[in-house]
Amino acid sequence: MALIDFILHIDAHMVSLVHQYGVGIYPILFGIVFIETGVVIFPFLPGDSFLFAAGALTALGGNVLHLPYVIGICVIAAILGDMMNYWIGHTLGVKALYHSPISRFIKEDKVREAENFFNERGKWTIFLGRFMPFVRTFIPFIAGSSKMNWGLFSSFNVFGAIVWGSVVSLAGYFLGNIPIVSDHFSLIMLLIVFISLVPIMIPYIKQKMRA
Repeated sequence: MALIDFILHIDAHMVSLVHQYGVGIYPILFGIVFIETGVVIFPFLPGDSFLFAAGALTALGGNVLHLPYVIGICVIAAILGDMMNYWIGHTLGVKALYHSPISRFIKEDKVREAENFFNERGKWTIFLGRFMPFVRTFIPFIAGSSKMNWGLFSSFNVFGAIVWGSVVSLAGYFLGNIPIVSDHFSLIMLLIVFISLVPIMIPYIKQKMRA
């Protein structure tokens, strides 16, 4: 419940964190994005909403958050996180998600969704997965375990990180302080999650319709 409250009211929490830690908010932002993308047992961290809220705060001015720094830190953290996750998957293999001490932290259905999404869309999964909460944590791991070409993975990793980090931050910058958005921030966060999951839901719906 505490995590859900943090995600839904992340705008208020972000303001509190900025006041409490000052420039220390940048390592916190880096850490959340890096861990969410790089450590396969933490797919639930609120990367999108945290970044959106950070972008919204940069538009206000008068605090330590500046849009170029937010985007740059997020992009670097996302690239490095996916790289680490790839090599963990490359070293351990996908079976480690089910037959190791970390398996208790992993929801098998989420891994299956990521695997199916990866198999259907191939290399573009690395890019598209950036915009999908939960699934994006497993995509680089699965890419590594399937021995996807490192150069190909890296190019889509960098491309996806730049687009994701820029789009979410800029969305927060331009939209986060519009009255109707700020007044319904919790609903906006839920909408972001829903839209991010649409690419997974479409194949699932099609499969059900064929059955």
